[in-house]
Amino acid sequence: MLDTLKSIVRQDANSLDIRRGLERETLRTDVKGELARTLHPDFLGSKLCHPLITTDFSESQLELITPVCKSVDEALDQLNDTHRFVYSGLQGGLLWPTSMPCSLTTEIPLAQYGSSNLARLKETYRHGLGYRYGRTMQTICAVHYNFSMPDSFWRALQKIETTSETTADFRNRRHFDLMRNFRRFSWLPTYLFGASPAVSSTFLTDRNHNLMQLDSGTWYQPDATSLRNGGLGYQSATQAGLLDICYNSLDNYINTLATAITTKHDDYTAGKPGQQLNANILQSEAEFYTSIRAKRVPDDGENLLRALHRDGVEYIEVRLLDVCPYAPVGIEADTINFIDTLLIYCLLTPSPDHDDVLCASVEANMQAVVHGGRRPTMLSDMGQRLTLTDWGTGLLDELLPIAEFLDSLTGHDDHCSALSVQARKLNQPELTPSGKMLNDMQNASFHEFALVTAREHREYFLAQPLTDSEKNYFNELTRTSMIAQQQKEAQTEPSFTEYLAEIERDYESLL
Repeated sequence: MLDTLKSIVRQDANSLDIRRGLERETLRTDVKGELARTLHPDFLGSKLCHPLITTDFSESQLELITPVCKSVDEALDQLNDTHRFVYSGLQGGLLWPTSMPCSLTTEIPLAQYGSSNLARLKETYRHGLGYRYGRTMQTICAVHYNFSMPDSFWRALQKIETTSETTADFRNRRHFDLMRNFRRFSWLPTYLFGASPAVSSTFLTDRNHNLMQLDSGTWYQPDATSLRNGGLGYQSATQAGLLDICYNSLDNYINTLATAITTKHDDYTAGKPGQQLNANILQSEAEFYTSIRAKRVPDDGENLLRALHRDGVEYIEVRLLDVCPYAPVGIEADTINFIDTLLIYCLLTPSPDHDDVLCASVEANMQAVVHGGRRPTMLSDMGQRLTLTDWGTGLLDELLPIAEFLDSLTGHDDHCSALSVQARKLNQPELTPSGKMLNDMQNASFHEFALVTAREHREYFLAQPLTDSEKNYFNELTRTSMIAQQQKEAQTEPSFTEYLAEIERDYESLL
Protein backbone atom coordinates (compact mmCIF):
# COMPACT_ATOMS: atom_id res chain seq x y z
CA MET A 1 0.00 0.00 0.00
CA LEU A 2 2.79 2.40 0.93
CA ASP A 3 4.68 1.49 -2.25
CA THR A 4 1.53 2.36 -4.22
CA LEU A 5 1.34 5.78 -2.62
CA LYS A 6 5.00 6.45 -3.29
CA SER A 7 4.61 5.40 -6.91
CA ILE A 8 1.58 7.68 -7.32
CA VAL A 9 3.50 10.67 -5.99
CA ARG A 10 6.49 9.90 -8.21
CA GLN A 11 4.20 10.17 -11.22
CA ASP A 12 2.71 13.48 -10.05
CA ALA A 13 3.78 15.33 -6.91
CA ASN A 14 0.31 16.86 -6.53
CA SER A 15 -1.64 13.64 -6.89
CA LEU A 16 -2.41 13.41 -3.14
CA ASP A 17 -3.87 16.91 -2.95
CA ILE A 18 -7.18 15.90 -1.41
CA ARG A 19 -10.26 17.96 -2.26
CA ARG A 20 -12.55 18.32 0.74
CA GLY A 21 -15.68 20.15 1.79
CA LEU A 22 -17.71 20.50 4.98
CA GLU A 23 -21.44 20.84 5.61
CA ARG A 24 -22.36 21.74 9.19
CA GLU A 25 -25.98 21.61 10.35
CA THR A 26 -27.14 23.52 13.43
CA LEU A 27 -30.37 24.74 15.01
CA ARG A 28 -30.99 28.41 15.62
CA THR A 29 -32.24 29.02 19.15
CA ASP A 30 -33.17 31.96 21.32
CA VAL A 31 -31.03 33.01 24.29
CA LYS A 32 -32.68 30.35 26.48
CA GLY A 33 -31.92 27.51 24.08
CA GLU A 34 -35.48 27.20 22.79
CA LEU A 35 -35.92 26.51 19.08
CA ALA A 36 -36.09 29.84 17.26
CA ARG A 37 -39.56 30.74 15.98
CA THR A 38 -38.28 33.36 13.57
CA LEU A 39 -37.94 32.95 9.82
CA HIS A 40 -34.56 32.47 8.18
CA PRO A 41 -32.91 35.89 8.67
CA ASP A 42 -32.98 38.14 5.60
CA PHE A 43 -29.33 39.11 5.97
CA LEU A 44 -28.38 35.50 5.21
CA GLY A 45 -29.86 35.72 1.73
CA SER A 46 -31.83 33.17 -0.28
CA LYS A 47 -31.60 29.71 1.20
CA LEU A 48 -32.55 28.34 -2.22
CA CYS A 49 -29.63 29.95 -4.06
CA HIS A 50 -26.94 30.91 -1.52
CA PRO A 51 -23.77 28.81 -2.08
CA LEU A 52 -22.67 28.78 1.58
CA ILE A 53 -25.76 29.21 3.77
CA THR A 54 -29.03 27.32 3.46
CA THR A 55 -31.45 25.43 5.67
CA ASP A 56 -31.99 21.73 6.11
CA PHE A 57 -35.38 20.42 7.28
CA SER A 58 -36.55 23.33 9.38
CA GLU A 59 -36.71 27.08 8.91
CA SER A 60 -34.72 27.15 12.16
CA GLN A 61 -32.07 24.66 10.99
CA LEU A 62 -29.08 26.22 9.28
CA GLU A 63 -26.73 24.34 7.00
CA LEU A 64 -23.35 26.03 6.55
CA ILE A 65 -21.32 24.85 3.56
CA THR A 66 -17.74 25.35 2.48
CA PRO A 67 -16.58 25.42 -1.12
CA VAL A 68 -14.16 22.69 -2.21
CA CYS A 69 -10.90 23.24 -0.32
CA LYS A 70 -7.36 21.93 -0.83
CA SER A 71 -6.32 21.87 2.82
CA VAL A 72 -7.82 21.13 6.21
CA ASP A 73 -6.97 24.62 7.44
CA GLU A 74 -8.67 26.20 4.44
CA ALA A 75 -11.86 24.19 5.02
CA LEU A 76 -11.98 25.05 8.72
CA ASP A 77 -11.18 28.72 8.07
CA GLN A 78 -13.97 28.93 5.47
CA LEU A 79 -16.44 27.37 7.90
CA ASN A 80 -15.23 29.63 10.70
CA ASP A 81 -15.75 32.74 8.55
CA THR A 82 -19.30 31.73 7.68
CA HIS A 83 -20.07 31.22 11.37
CA ARG A 84 -18.65 34.69 12.08
CA PHE A 85 -20.96 36.18 9.47
CA VAL A 86 -24.01 34.36 10.81
CA TYR A 87 -23.33 35.47 14.36
CA SER A 88 -22.75 39.05 13.23
CA GLY A 89 -26.47 39.40 12.58
CA LEU A 90 -28.20 36.94 14.94
CA GLN A 91 -28.88 39.65 17.51
CA GLY A 92 -28.44 37.48 20.59
CA GLY A 93 -29.58 34.21 19.05
CA LEU A 94 -27.52 31.04 19.40
CA LEU A 95 -26.40 28.14 17.23
CA TRP A 96 -27.00 24.85 19.02
CA PRO A 97 -23.66 23.03 19.49
CA THR A 98 -24.75 19.37 19.53
CA SER A 99 -26.26 16.87 17.14
CA MET A 100 -29.22 16.12 19.36
CA PRO A 101 -31.62 19.05 19.37
CA CYS A 102 -32.37 21.84 21.78
CA SER A 103 -35.57 22.03 23.79
CA LEU A 104 -38.44 21.33 21.39
CA THR A 105 -41.47 22.88 23.05
CA THR A 106 -43.00 24.51 19.96
CA GLU A 107 -44.08 23.41 16.51
CA ILE A 108 -41.07 22.70 14.30
CA PRO A 109 -41.44 24.93 11.23
CA LEU A 110 -40.63 23.52 7.79
CA ALA A 111 -38.07 25.35 5.70
CA GLN A 112 -39.64 27.52 2.97
CA TYR A 113 -37.84 28.23 -0.29
CA GLY A 114 -40.13 30.33 -2.49
CA SER A 115 -42.61 29.79 -5.30
CA SER A 116 -40.57 28.11 -8.07
CA ASN A 117 -41.02 24.43 -8.82
CA LEU A 118 -37.64 23.65 -7.26
CA ALA A 119 -38.62 25.56 -4.12
CA ARG A 120 -41.96 23.74 -3.92
CA LEU A 121 -40.20 20.41 -4.43
CA LYS A 122 -37.86 21.11 -1.51
CA GLU A 123 -40.70 22.11 0.78
CA THR A 124 -42.97 19.22 -0.23
CA TYR A 125 -40.07 16.79 0.27
CA ARG A 126 -39.70 18.10 3.82
CA HIS A 127 -43.44 17.72 4.41
CA GLY A 128 -42.95 14.11 3.38
CA LEU A 129 -40.10 13.57 5.80
CA GLY A 130 -42.20 14.96 8.61
CA TYR A 131 -45.13 12.74 7.62
CA ARG A 132 -42.99 9.60 7.37
CA TYR A 133 -40.60 9.97 10.29
CA GLY A 134 -41.92 12.83 12.41
CA ARG A 135 -40.55 16.35 12.52
CA THR A 136 -38.65 15.75 15.75
CA MET A 137 -36.21 13.31 14.15
CA GLN A 138 -35.44 15.80 11.41
CA THR A 139 -34.07 18.33 13.90
CA ILE A 140 -31.04 16.11 14.56
CA CYS A 141 -27.91 17.72 13.12
CA ALA A 142 -24.63 16.42 11.73
CA VAL A 143 -21.43 17.35 9.98
CA HIS A 144 -21.05 15.88 6.48
CA TYR A 145 -17.58 15.50 5.02
CA ASN A 146 -17.03 15.49 1.25
CA PHE A 147 -13.84 13.84 -0.04
CA SER A 148 -12.31 13.43 -3.48
CA MET A 149 -8.93 12.84 -5.08
CA PRO A 150 -7.59 14.80 -8.08
CA ASP A 151 -7.65 13.36 -11.60
CA SER A 152 -3.88 12.83 -11.47
CA PHE A 153 -4.33 10.41 -8.57
CA TRP A 154 -6.76 8.23 -10.53
CA ARG A 155 -4.56 8.24 -13.65
CA ALA A 156 -1.53 7.20 -11.62
CA LEU A 157 -3.41 4.49 -9.71
CA GLN A 158 -4.89 3.02 -12.88
CA LYS A 159 -1.45 2.94 -14.47
CA ILE A 160 -0.10 1.03 -11.47
CA GLU A 161 -2.94 -1.47 -11.50
CA THR A 162 -2.74 -1.85 -15.32
CA THR A 163 -6.47 -2.47 -15.82
CA SER A 164 -8.19 -2.51 -19.21
CA GLU A 165 -11.21 -0.57 -17.89
CA THR A 166 -12.11 2.87 -19.07
CA THR A 167 -10.96 5.62 -16.74
CA ALA A 168 -14.57 6.26 -15.69
CA ASP A 169 -15.25 2.58 -14.93
CA PHE A 170 -12.00 2.28 -12.99
CA ARG A 171 -12.76 5.34 -10.89
CA ASN A 172 -16.30 4.16 -10.16
CA ARG A 173 -15.14 0.69 -9.14
CA ARG A 174 -12.44 2.02 -6.84
CA HIS A 175 -14.82 4.53 -5.24
CA PHE A 176 -17.14 1.66 -4.37
CA ASP A 177 -14.18 -0.32 -3.02
CA LEU A 178 -13.54 2.65 -0.74
CA MET A 179 -17.16 2.91 0.38
CA ARG A 180 -17.51 -0.81 1.14
CA ASN A 181 -14.41 -0.71 3.31
CA PHE A 182 -15.54 2.47 5.02
CA ARG A 183 -18.85 0.85 5.90
CA ARG A 184 -16.99 -2.18 7.21
CA PHE A 185 -14.89 0.05 9.48
CA SER A 186 -17.60 2.67 10.17
CA TRP A 187 -17.91 1.58 13.78
CA LEU A 188 -14.43 3.06 14.44
CA PRO A 189 -15.14 6.75 13.62
CA THR A 190 -18.48 6.34 15.36
CA TYR A 191 -16.65 5.31 18.53
CA LEU A 192 -13.91 7.91 18.19
CA PHE A 193 -16.09 10.91 17.26
CA GLY A 194 -19.58 10.03 18.45
CA ALA A 195 -20.95 12.95 20.46
CA SER A 196 -24.60 12.15 21.16
CA PRO A 197 -24.84 9.91 24.25
CA ALA A 198 -27.76 11.87 25.75
CA VAL A 199 -30.88 13.74 24.68
CA SER A 200 -33.31 16.29 26.05
CA SER A 201 -36.54 14.84 27.40
CA THR A 202 -38.44 17.03 24.91
CA PHE A 203 -36.96 14.96 22.08
CA LEU A 204 -38.56 11.76 23.40
CA THR A 205 -42.19 12.85 23.34
CA ASP A 206 -44.24 9.98 21.84
CA ARG A 207 -41.06 8.03 21.01
CA ASN A 208 -40.30 4.51 22.24
CA HIS A 209 -36.83 4.18 23.73
CA ASN A 210 -34.73 2.21 26.20
CA LEU A 211 -32.79 5.13 27.65
CA MET A 212 -32.11 5.78 31.32
CA GLN A 213 -32.96 9.02 33.10
CA LEU A 214 -29.90 11.08 34.03
CA ASP A 215 -31.90 13.97 35.51
CA SER A 216 -35.34 15.49 35.13
CA GLY A 217 -34.55 16.85 31.66
CA THR A 218 -32.00 14.35 30.32
CA TRP A 219 -32.11 10.75 29.11
CA TYR A 220 -29.03 8.76 28.11
CA GLN A 221 -27.29 5.42 27.77
CA PRO A 222 -24.26 5.16 30.06
CA ASP A 223 -21.88 3.74 27.44
CA ALA A 224 -23.47 5.17 24.29
CA THR A 225 -21.37 7.02 21.74
CA SER A 226 -23.74 8.26 19.04
CA LEU A 227 -27.47 7.88 19.58
CA ARG A 228 -27.89 9.91 16.38
CA ASN A 229 -26.64 6.85 14.46
CA GLY A 230 -28.99 4.49 16.30
CA GLY A 231 -32.70 3.86 16.49
CA LEU A 232 -33.46 7.34 17.83
CA GLY A 233 -31.71 8.97 14.87
CA TYR A 234 -31.65 8.61 11.13
CA GLN A 235 -32.86 5.04 10.90
CA SER A 236 -35.71 3.71 8.79
CA ALA A 237 -37.22 0.26 9.22
CA THR A 238 -38.74 0.61 5.75
CA GLN A 239 -35.37 1.27 4.15
CA ALA A 240 -33.66 -1.46 6.18
CA GLY A 241 -36.27 -3.98 5.09
CA LEU A 242 -36.58 -3.04 1.43
CA LEU A 243 -33.28 -1.52 0.26
CA ASP A 244 -30.50 -3.97 -0.53
CA ILE A 245 -27.62 -1.59 -1.12
CA CYS A 246 -24.25 -2.99 -0.11
CA TYR A 247 -22.17 -0.90 -2.50
CA ASN A 248 -20.90 -3.67 -4.75
CA SER A 249 -21.18 -1.59 -7.93
CA LEU A 250 -22.38 1.72 -9.29
CA ASP A 251 -25.04 -0.03 -11.39
CA ASN A 252 -26.48 -1.77 -8.31
CA TYR A 253 -26.42 1.50 -6.38
CA ILE A 254 -28.27 3.44 -9.10
CA ASN A 255 -30.72 0.66 -9.90
CA THR A 256 -31.67 0.00 -6.29
CA LEU A 257 -32.20 3.66 -5.48
CA ALA A 258 -34.12 4.33 -8.70
CA THR A 259 -36.35 1.33 -7.98
CA ALA A 260 -37.07 2.62 -4.46
CA ILE A 261 -37.87 6.11 -5.79
CA THR A 262 -40.40 4.70 -8.29
CA THR A 263 -42.01 1.89 -6.24
CA LYS A 264 -45.15 2.55 -4.20
CA HIS A 265 -45.09 1.59 -0.53
CA ASP A 266 -48.32 0.79 1.31
CA ASP A 267 -47.29 2.67 4.48
CA TYR A 268 -47.15 5.94 2.55
CA THR A 269 -50.18 5.70 0.26
CA ALA A 270 -52.52 7.23 2.86
CA GLY A 271 -50.76 10.58 2.68
CA LYS A 272 -52.77 13.58 1.61
CA PRO A 273 -52.03 15.26 -1.75
CA GLY A 274 -49.13 17.64 -1.34
CA GLN A 275 -48.03 15.99 1.90
CA GLN A 276 -45.11 14.25 0.18
CA LEU A 277 -43.52 14.16 -3.26
CA ASN A 278 -44.84 10.66 -3.86
CA ALA A 279 -45.97 7.55 -2.00
CA ASN A 280 -42.85 5.57 -2.94
CA ILE A 281 -40.28 3.84 -0.74
CA LEU A 282 -38.07 6.90 -1.12
CA GLN A 283 -39.24 10.32 -2.25
CA SER A 284 -35.77 10.92 -3.71
CA GLU A 285 -32.19 9.72 -3.26
CA ALA A 286 -31.75 12.36 -0.54
CA GLU A 287 -33.98 10.27 1.72
CA PHE A 288 -31.52 7.35 1.65
CA TYR A 289 -30.12 7.19 5.19
CA THR A 290 -26.63 5.73 5.27
CA SER A 291 -23.11 6.36 6.57
CA ILE A 292 -21.54 7.17 3.19
CA ARG A 293 -22.89 8.15 -0.24
CA ALA A 294 -21.63 8.31 -3.82
CA LYS A 295 -22.01 11.87 -5.11
CA ARG A 296 -21.62 14.09 -8.16
CA VAL A 297 -22.73 17.67 -8.71
CA PRO A 298 -25.66 17.36 -11.15
CA ASP A 299 -26.45 19.82 -13.89
CA ASP A 300 -29.20 22.35 -13.20
CA GLY A 301 -32.52 20.51 -13.04
CA GLU A 302 -30.92 17.08 -13.16
CA ASN A 303 -31.26 14.41 -10.47
CA LEU A 304 -28.20 12.90 -8.81
CA LEU A 305 -28.72 9.37 -10.12
CA ARG A 306 -28.87 10.63 -13.72
CA ALA A 307 -25.58 12.49 -13.16
CA LEU A 308 -23.97 9.41 -11.61
CA HIS A 309 -25.20 7.24 -14.47
CA ARG A 310 -23.79 9.59 -17.09
CA ASP A 311 -20.49 10.66 -15.55
CA GLY A 312 -19.84 8.40 -12.55
CA VAL A 313 -18.77 9.14 -9.00
CA GLU A 314 -17.12 12.52 -8.47
CA TYR A 315 -16.73 12.46 -4.70
CA ILE A 316 -17.98 10.64 -1.63
CA GLU A 317 -19.91 12.07 1.30
CA VAL A 318 -19.25 10.79 4.84
CA ARG A 319 -22.46 11.22 6.83
CA LEU A 320 -21.89 9.55 10.19
CA LEU A 321 -20.09 12.38 12.01
CA ASP A 322 -21.83 13.97 14.96
CA VAL A 323 -21.48 17.68 15.61
CA CYS A 324 -18.61 18.05 18.09
CA PRO A 325 -19.64 20.43 20.91
CA TYR A 326 -16.00 21.02 21.80
CA ALA A 327 -15.29 22.63 18.41
CA PRO A 328 -17.02 25.97 17.71
CA VAL A 329 -17.48 25.03 14.02
CA GLY A 330 -18.61 21.49 14.92
CA ILE A 331 -15.54 19.54 13.79
CA GLU A 332 -11.85 19.49 14.70
CA ALA A 333 -8.76 19.30 12.49
CA ASP A 334 -7.73 15.99 14.09
CA THR A 335 -11.02 14.48 12.98
CA ILE A 336 -10.52 15.52 9.37
CA ASN A 337 -6.89 14.34 9.29
CA PHE A 338 -7.93 10.99 10.72
CA ILE A 339 -10.83 10.59 8.29
CA ASP A 340 -8.56 11.45 5.35
CA THR A 341 -6.07 8.78 6.45
CA LEU A 342 -8.84 6.23 6.93
CA LEU A 343 -10.41 6.97 3.54
CA ILE A 344 -7.09 6.55 1.70
CA TYR A 345 -6.59 3.27 3.57
CA CYS A 346 -10.11 2.17 2.60
CA LEU A 347 -9.33 3.00 -1.02
CA LEU A 348 -6.06 1.09 -1.21
CA THR A 349 -6.74 -1.95 0.96
CA PRO A 350 -8.52 -5.02 -0.56
CA SER A 351 -12.29 -4.59 -0.41
CA PRO A 352 -14.41 -7.75 -0.36
CA ASP A 353 -17.86 -7.65 -1.91
CA HIS A 354 -20.61 -7.30 0.68
CA ASP A 355 -22.97 -10.27 0.83
CA ASP A 356 -25.94 -10.43 3.18
CA VAL A 357 -23.83 -11.79 6.03
CA LEU A 358 -21.22 -9.05 5.80
CA CYS A 359 -23.87 -6.34 5.44
CA ALA A 360 -25.57 -7.67 8.57
CA SER A 361 -22.30 -7.62 10.53
CA VAL A 362 -21.63 -4.03 9.43
CA GLU A 363 -24.98 -2.98 10.89
CA ALA A 364 -24.56 -5.11 14.04
CA ASN A 365 -21.12 -3.65 14.72
CA MET A 366 -22.41 -0.12 14.27
CA GLN A 367 -25.32 -0.60 16.66
CA ALA A 368 -23.11 -2.26 19.27
CA VAL A 369 -20.82 0.77 19.25
CA VAL A 370 -23.66 3.29 19.07
CA HIS A 371 -25.32 1.95 22.21
CA GLY A 372 -22.43 0.57 24.25
CA GLY A 373 -19.10 1.31 22.61
CA ARG A 374 -17.43 2.72 25.73
CA ARG A 375 -17.71 -0.55 27.60
CA PRO A 376 -15.80 -3.73 26.56
CA THR A 377 -17.44 -4.58 23.24
CA MET A 378 -17.12 -7.56 20.91
CA LEU A 379 -17.37 -6.98 17.16
CA SER A 380 -17.39 -9.27 14.14
CA ASP A 381 -15.14 -8.95 11.09
CA MET A 382 -15.40 -11.46 8.25
CA GLY A 383 -16.46 -14.17 10.70
CA GLN A 384 -13.78 -13.35 13.27
CA ARG A 385 -14.75 -12.09 16.72
CA LEU A 386 -12.60 -9.21 17.98
CA THR A 387 -12.75 -6.75 20.84
CA LEU A 388 -13.29 -3.14 19.85
CA THR A 389 -9.93 -2.22 21.38
CA ASP A 390 -7.99 -4.96 19.61
CA TRP A 391 -9.56 -4.34 16.20
CA GLY A 392 -9.25 -0.60 16.57
CA THR A 393 -5.60 -0.82 17.63
CA GLY A 394 -4.85 -3.10 14.70
CA LEU A 395 -6.47 -0.67 12.27
CA LEU A 396 -4.54 2.28 13.68
CA ASP A 397 -1.31 0.29 13.27
CA GLU A 398 -2.19 -0.22 9.60
CA LEU A 399 -3.05 3.47 9.17
CA LEU A 400 0.26 4.67 10.64
CA PRO A 401 2.43 4.20 7.51
CA ILE A 402 -0.10 6.17 5.47
CA ALA A 403 -0.17 8.94 8.07
CA GLU A 404 3.64 9.07 8.15
CA PHE A 405 3.82 9.30 4.37
CA LEU A 406 1.19 12.04 4.17
CA ASP A 407 3.09 14.00 6.82
CA SER A 408 6.35 13.54 4.93
CA LEU A 409 4.82 15.41 1.99
CA THR A 410 3.97 18.46 4.09
CA GLY A 411 6.71 18.52 6.70
CA HIS A 412 4.10 18.55 9.48
CA ASP A 413 2.89 15.81 11.83
CA ASP A 414 -0.85 16.44 11.48
CA HIS A 415 -1.88 12.93 10.45
CA CYS A 416 0.38 11.08 12.91
CA SER A 417 -0.73 13.40 15.70
CA ALA A 418 -4.37 12.69 14.85
CA LEU A 419 -3.70 8.94 15.07
CA SER A 420 -2.04 9.37 18.46
CA VAL A 421 -5.09 11.22 19.77
CA GLN A 422 -7.39 8.42 18.57
CA ALA A 423 -5.15 5.68 20.00
CA ARG A 424 -5.54 7.17 23.47
CA LYS A 425 -9.32 7.07 23.09
CA LEU A 426 -9.23 3.34 22.39
CA ASN A 427 -7.63 2.71 25.78
CA GLN A 428 -9.38 5.52 27.65
CA PRO A 429 -13.07 5.71 26.61
CA GLU A 430 -13.55 8.73 28.85
CA LEU A 431 -11.48 10.74 26.34
CA THR A 432 -14.04 10.26 23.56
CA PRO A 433 -16.44 13.17 22.95
CA SER A 434 -19.31 11.07 24.28
CA GLY A 435 -17.34 10.24 27.43
CA LYS A 436 -16.35 13.87 27.95
CA MET A 437 -19.94 15.02 27.48
CA LEU A 438 -21.34 12.66 30.10
CA ASN A 439 -18.60 13.69 32.49
CA ASP A 440 -19.51 17.35 31.91
CA MET A 441 -23.17 16.49 32.53
CA GLN A 442 -22.58 15.10 36.00
CA ASN A 443 -23.65 18.44 37.43
CA ALA A 444 -25.63 19.81 34.51
CA SER A 445 -28.48 18.60 32.33
CA PHE A 446 -27.99 18.05 28.62
CA HIS A 447 -29.79 21.32 27.97
CA GLU A 448 -27.66 23.23 30.48
CA PHE A 449 -24.42 21.76 29.11
CA ALA A 450 -25.32 22.62 25.52
CA LEU A 451 -26.62 26.09 26.39
CA VAL A 452 -23.42 27.06 28.22
CA THR A 453 -21.40 25.69 25.30
CA ALA A 454 -23.49 27.62 22.76
CA ARG A 455 -22.93 30.85 24.67
CA GLU A 456 -19.18 30.21 24.75
CA HIS A 457 -19.18 29.62 20.99
CA ARG A 458 -21.10 32.84 20.41
CA GLU A 459 -18.47 34.80 22.33
CA TYR A 460 -15.74 33.01 20.40
CA PHE A 461 -17.13 34.15 17.06
CA LEU A 462 -18.11 37.64 18.17
CA ALA A 463 -14.53 38.14 19.32
CA GLN A 464 -13.55 37.83 15.63
CA PRO A 465 -15.45 40.72 14.01
CA LEU A 466 -15.61 40.71 10.23
CA THR A 467 -13.30 42.99 8.30
CA ASP A 468 -14.83 45.41 5.80
CA SER A 469 -13.76 43.19 2.90
CA GLU A 470 -15.32 40.13 4.55
CA LYS A 471 -18.56 42.03 5.15
CA ASN A 472 -18.61 43.06 1.51
CA TYR A 473 -17.97 39.48 0.39
CA PHE A 474 -20.83 38.00 2.40
CA ASN A 475 -23.20 40.87 1.66
CA GLU A 476 -22.56 40.36 -2.06
CA LEU A 477 -23.38 36.65 -1.72
CA THR A 478 -26.61 37.61 -0.02
CA ARG A 479 -27.48 40.08 -2.78
CA THR A 480 -26.69 37.76 -5.69
CA SER A 481 -28.54 34.85 -4.07
CA MET A 482 -31.69 36.95 -3.77
CA ILE A 483 -31.41 38.02 -7.40
CA ALA A 484 -30.92 34.39 -8.46
CA GLN A 485 -34.09 33.36 -6.64
CA GLN A 486 -36.07 36.19 -8.20
CA GLN A 487 -34.87 35.18 -11.66
CA LYS A 488 -35.80 31.56 -11.01
CA GLU A 489 -39.28 32.54 -9.89
CA ALA A 490 -39.77 34.74 -12.97
CA GLN A 491 -39.19 31.83 -15.34
CA THR A 492 -42.12 30.15 -17.10
CA GLU A 493 -42.45 26.61 -15.76
CA PRO A 494 -44.77 23.63 -16.22
CA SER A 495 -47.35 22.92 -13.55
CA PHE A 496 -45.96 21.44 -10.35
CA THR A 497 -47.86 18.21 -11.02
CA GLU A 498 -46.23 17.84 -14.43
CA TYR A 499 -42.87 18.83 -12.98
CA LEU A 500 -43.05 15.98 -10.45
CA ALA A 501 -44.29 13.54 -13.10
CA GLU A 502 -41.31 14.38 -15.32
CA ILE A 503 -38.94 13.80 -12.40
CA GLU A 504 -40.42 10.36 -11.79
CA ARG A 505 -40.22 9.47 -15.49
CA ASP A 506 -36.55 10.39 -15.41
CA TYR A 507 -35.94 8.01 -12.51
CA GLU A 508 -37.92 5.26 -14.29
CA SER A 509 -35.76 5.68 -17.39
CA LEU A 510 -32.73 4.60 -15.35
CA LEU A 511 -34.19 1.14 -14.73
